[in-house]
Amino acid sequence: MRLFAISDLHLPFGANKPMDIFGGWDNYTERLYENWQKIVAPEDTVVIPGDISWTLSLNDAIPDFEYIH
Repeated sequence: MRLFAISDLHLPFGANKPMDIFGGWDNYTERLYENWQKIVAPEDTVVIPGDISWTLSLNDAIPDFEYIH
């Protein structure tokens, strides 16, 4: 088992606020997913302390939580 920590994902699935407007973030959700699948094993623990979603409400953040699940 390994321990990983990542924050500031700013996932856009529950809000229409794409990060690619800031430059360097093109296709970041696809890159995050592909690398996560390659590196993180089912027995690993991932700590995500904050800034998971761009949304301002819990209900709107559900698609973002589903993405990281």
